[in-house]
Amino acid sequence: MDLLNYYQLTSSSSLIRGSLIFKMNFRESFLLFFFSFILLFLVQCTSGYKTNNVKPTSRVHKLSRKVFPDDFIFGTAASAYQVEGEALKGGRGPSIWDEFVKIPGLIPYNATGDVTVDEYHHFKEDIDIMKEYNFDAYRFSISWSRIFPNGTGDINWEGVDYYNRLIDRLILKGITPYVNLYHYDLPLTLQNEYLGWLSPKIVDAFADYADFCFERYGDRVKNWFTFNEPRVAAAMGYDTGFHAPGRATGSRFGGNSTIEPYIVAHNLILSHAAAVNRYREKYQIDQQGKIGILLDFVWYEPHTYSERDKVAAQRAIDFHIGWFLHPLTYGYYPKSIQDIVKERLPEFTNDEVELVKRSYDYLGVNQYTAYYIKDNATINPEPISYQDDWHVEFKCETHAIISFLLMLYLIKKIVNNIICMDQPGNVTLPQGLQDTQRRHFYQNYIMELKRAIDDGASVIGYFAWSLLDNFEWRLGYTSRFGIVYIDFKDNKRYPKESARWFKKILQRS
Repeated sequence: MDLLNYYQLTSSSSLIRGSLIFKMNFRESFLLFFFSFILLFLVQCTSGYKTNNVKPTSRVHKLSRKVFPDDFIFGTAASAYQVEGEALKGGRGPSIWDEFVKIPGLIPYNATGDVTVDEYHHFKEDIDIMKEYNFDAYRFSISWSRIFPNGTGDINWEGVDYYNRLIDRLILKGITPYVNLYHYDLPLTLQNEYLGWLSPKIVDAFADYADFCFERYGDRVKNWFTFNEPRVAAAMGYDTGFHAPGRATGSRFGGNSTIEPYIVAHNLILSHAAAVNRYREKYQIDQQGKIGILLDFVWYEPHTYSERDKVAAQRAIDFHIGWFLHPLTYGYYPKSIQDIVKERLPEFTNDEVELVKRSYDYLGVNQYTAYYIKDNATINPEPISYQDDWHVEFKCETHAIISFLLMLYLIKKIVNNIICMDQPGNVTLPQGLQDTQRRHFYQNYIMELKRAIDDGASVIGYFAWSLLDNFEWRLGYTSRFGIVYIDFKDNKRYPKESARWFKKILQRS
């Protein structure tokens, strides 16, 4: 039976982009680790892990840090291109997003990440905000081209020093660093040289970059991720062309939506596994750290009780979640993908199967929403795209959130009554600071998280996405997700109502 067939719908409630991580043992135990805004699951493959200091509470309880386990972690998160700025300075080489945003009209108001919220120069201030508002950890990504401007070869020591200073400052202030090695920003040189993720050459290039980071920062960084949402990179970068590098059938940048997404996904999986192998063989024993990957989750439920719709919903799960999760766990793609994609789907060699299988200590899952799915009775005789290969019809977005059975273990009653937490980018400062809707989101979400712990889920932390309003990819600066308002004219920081709420509930007695 496929791994994802074990997932079950067990509750009816609403969902909007939240974040959590599960950490779990393949045989005995699991633990959950929550981020917010993008739901992230982390699964740890160690033995005998137990969660300590769980404090039972009543079904109705006042939300505060003290009702959570003593070692429960609350943090915030961000990514390099979205917050750093200094994109054209400091020795950093261009990434595919630096090139992509140059297309006139692509991003609202032709916005770029050249400066964004300038965390490169404001990181001390931002860390001070984290500390003042009682957060414990920060998940950030490293810009590959800030370390290796051309992806390989020459090292930009100014960039290396920036991350040293960032990490040291976090630790000095008692904030634990969680480092992600890749968040959509491939060095442009590698794209121009051999089409980046379309070439098997990328595997060694990424492993070498990861190796350098482990060697340089691993004495202080004990929590690593290889990729954030590799499925998004493959699907939106090479199937629809909505993200950089914009490849798709009929795109001005070239592409083939029937083949390229699968090649890219395959090379991303192999790159992840190669980096994990480097870490495990060279650094993990001495550095005593953990490494995993962040995947994006959308859940799918059958539109009707018909067998065809049930199979279609499972097929959607396989193509969305199982595309990466299944090989990372078992070493091969789900059978439904193999049956439909056939010879267009790359195969793992026997050695690659062993390299890929269980190549994570964590499994991160960024959870967005859920959809009702209907079987598509009309199938195109010739392949059109990765998305078309699903052979399903999206009926509507459902505000029913499920409880997951992840890696064969039950996780109970995760979220209820979640509401939208986005703000338009053009709100005034007074309007932006009164983000009552976002505060309600966090309050309801974390309350249900605590109830999940009370029901038996082993949850060890929750990270809010994001600390700051920032560059939101194709949305530019027209959407604000931060708990700190940014005046984009001068990049001044103004904590919002939601930040003050976190400060209150996270205070230590």
